[in-house]
Amino acid sequence: MRTHRTSMVILAIAVAATAAGAWIGWQMRDPQPATPSPVAASSGEGRDHWRATYDPLHFKPAIDTATDAQCLACHREVLDDTVRETSPAGVRAAASKAWYQQLSTYQGAQETFHRRHLLTPMARELMNLRCNTCHQGHDPREEAPGSSATSTPQATTDFTLRKQVDVETTCLKCHGQMNAAIMGLPAPWPASKAVFGDSCLTCHAAIRTRRHQVTYLNAAAIEAAGQQNADTCYGCHGGRAWYGMSYPYPRHAWADMPADLPDWAKDRPTQSEARFQLPASARP
Repeated sequence: MRTHRTSMVILAIAVAATAAGAWIGWQMRDPQPATPSPVAASSGEGRDHWRATYDPLHFKPAIDTATDAQCLACHREVLDDTVRETSPAGVRAAASKAWYQQLSTYQGAQETFHRRHLLTPMARELMNLRCNTCHQGHDPREEAPGSSATSTPQATTDFTLRKQVDVETTCLKCHGQMNAAIMGLPAPWPASKAVFGDSCLTCHAAIRTRRHQVTYLNAAAIEAAGQQNADTCYGCHGGRAWYGMSYPYPRHAWADMPADLPDWAKDRPTQSEARFQLPASARP
C-alpha cells in the first residue's frame, strides 16, 4: 500500500512539473506582442481565446484609443443579440413594459442592453457613446485589481471588483437618483413637476447653464429635446435610476454663478473627467 501511495505522489509531481514546464516554455517561445496585431484589430480572426483575452486593447493605454470597430471585431454579438419575444414564463415582451420604458420619451420595442445604448434612435440623437466610454479595461486575473504585482493597481478606478465597468463612475452618471433635496424641490420631480410647469428649464434657464459639455453626449440635441419634453432630462436624472444614490456631477461655473459655495458642493469637482472633456475648439 505504501509503495502504491508513493508511486501516486511521484506521478502527481511529474504531471505538475510537466504542466509548469509547458507553461514556461510557451511563455518564452511565444510572448504576447506589444501591440494588437492588424488581424485582431480588423477581424478578430486567427487568434486563440487566450491571446485574445490578454490583447493589449483590454489594458491601458491601448483601451483609451480603441475604436468601436476594434472592439466589435471580437464582441459583435453584443449588437447582434435580440431580446426574447416571449419570456420563459410565457410573458410576451410586446405586451409588457420594462422599468426603463415608463417615461413618455420611450419609443420602440424592448432592446438588449448594448443596443439600447448604441443603436436606438434616442441613443443616436442624444448620446455619443463608444465602447470605451464605459469599458476602460478588463484584467482577467481574478477580475480583481491589485491581485498581483503585474495586475491593474488596487488604486485604479478603471473597474470594480469582478465587474467589467466601474458602475460608480460610469453607469451612475445616467442611472442615479435625482437629488431633489439639494435642488430645493418640495418633493421628488414626479410629484413636484407641475409646480414648475413640467419644465426643468423653469430653473435651469439661469442655474447651472453649463452642462452636457462632454464627449459622450450631444449637448445641443439634449438641450433642444429638453425644451420640448422634461422627460428627456428626467430620464437620465432620476427617471431610469438603477441605484439609490445620486451622481456627484462636476459643478462647472456658469455666468452669474453665486460666489457662496453650498456645503454640498465643497467636495465637488469643477471640471469633467479629463478623458471626457471636449477639445478647446469645441467648447462653447
